[in-house]
Amino acid sequence: MNLPRSPWRVAPWLVALAASPAPAQLDATAFLAAQLDDLVALYEHLHRNPELSTREKATSARMAEELRKAGFEVTDKIGGYGVVGMLRNGAGKTLMLRADMDALPIGEETGLPYASRIRGEADDGRPVGIMHACGHDLHMTNQVGVARWLAANQDRWRGSLMVLFQPAEEGGIGAKAMLDDKLFERFGKPDFALALHTAHDLATGVVGVRPGWAMANVDSVDIVVRGRGGHGSAPHLTIDPITLACYLVADLQTIVSRELPATEPAVLSVGAIHGGSKNNIIPDRCELMLTVRSYNEETRAYMHAAIQRKAKALAAAHRAPEPELTFKDGTPALRNDDELLARIRPILRRQLGDHNVVEIGPQMVGEDFSRYGLAGVPILMFRLGTIAPARMAQLLQAGTPLPPLHSSRYHPDARESLRAGIPAMAAAACELLR
Repeated sequence: MNLPRSPWRVAPWLVALAASPAPAQLDATAFLAAQLDDLVALYEHLHRNPELSTREKATSARMAEELRKAGFEVTDKIGGYGVVGMLRNGAGKTLMLRADMDALPIGEETGLPYASRIRGEADDGRPVGIMHACGHDLHMTNQVGVARWLAANQDRWRGSLMVLFQPAEEGGIGAKAMLDDKLFERFGKPDFALALHTAHDLATGVVGVRPGWAMANVDSVDIVVRGRGGHGSAPHLTIDPITLACYLVADLQTIVSRELPATEPAVLSVGAIHGGSKNNIIPDRCELMLTVRSYNEETRAYMHAAIQRKAKALAAAHRAPEPELTFKDGTPALRNDDELLARIRPILRRQLGDHNVVEIGPQMVGEDFSRYGLAGVPILMFRLGTIAPARMAQLLQAGTPLPPLHSSRYHPDARESLRAGIPAMAAAACELLR
C-alpha cells in the first residue's frame, strides 16, 4: 500500500540533485552513425528468427553474446532462458534495464524482406506461424544499443548496471520465474528499473509516459460448460452445452456493463469457443476461453466471483452438470513510480524535445514488468513510437487503420525507432546513475 507522503518530507534524490548540475543533452550522433547499421541488422535477424515463450534458446544465447562483447559479466539460464549482464563502474546506485525476448504464435503478413517464415507448435500442439508482433525484437535491439553506449561511456555514470533479457513475458510467467530463481538475491536488488515498450500509434521520435497505473491486471479463465449429449433430431433428450455456452457468453458481458461502476475500468472478453464435432450431434461439453482485465484488486476479485456465480447458476437453471472453471496466467497491474517519472520526464524532454514527450492514457494490456515493482523496486515503463511519420500519414490518408500490436501486419520502423529509443534510455540511465 502506498501511504501519502508528509508535506515537509523531501525525497532523497531531490536533495542530491540540488547539489548536482543538470545533465546536458546526450549527444549520441557519432555513436549512432557508427552502430546503427549493425543494430538494424541485429533487429532484422531477431525479427527473422522468433521463438515462442519459454523456448527462447537461440535468442537468449545471442543476447548473452552481445553483452559479453560489450564487456558485461554475463549469467544465463535464469528462470529458464533469462540472461543478466552486470557492469560495475564504482560506488553508486544500481539500475536495472529490462527487455523481453519471446514472440507470438502469429503467422506474419507484413511482406517485409526479413519477415519471419518460422513455424512451430502452439502450447496445445496446433501448427502455427511465429512472429515478433509485439516489438520484443526492437526492445532487445534497443537495449543492446543502450548497453553498448553505457559500456563505452563509463565517464558519464557511476554505480552498477544490470541489463536483463527476460523470457516468457507473453505468458505472464517470465518475470516471476526469474524472481523465483533468486534474481535479486544473486545480483543485488536494484534501486530503479526502466523498460520501454513499442507503441503502434505513436510516431517515431515520440515517447509516451503515464503516471501511476499504466497497464492492467490480466487473468485467463477457461470454462467447460457441461451438458448431456445426444442426437440433433431429439434435443429434448439432451442438455445442450452449446446453447448454454451461448447464454453464458451474453450473460458474462453484464458483469462489466451492469454490475461494476461505470467509472471502474474493466474488460471481459470471450476469445474462443469450442464445442461439437458434427452437424447432427449434440455434444457433452463446450469450452470457453476468457480474458479478464482490471486495475483494482477488489474489482478483480469481484469479477472472478461473478464469473463463477453466473456459470454455476446457468447450469442449475438448465439441469446441467456443474461447469468446470480454471483461473490462470494472472499478471498483476503495472504502476509506474511517480517520483521516478518526475525525475525522468524532464530528461526525456531535454533529449527528444518537449513536444515529443506526450502523456498517454492507461491501457488494459498486461505486462509482467509489474512484478519487479511488486518486489519493491521503483519501476518506469515508457512507450516508444515506432511508425515513421511518412508511413503513418500514408496509412491515415488512405483510411487504413494502423496495425496494432499482436497483429500479423504490425512492424516498427526500426532505424527511426532506434534513433530515438537508444538516446532516450541512455540519457535516463545516466540521470539515475549520476
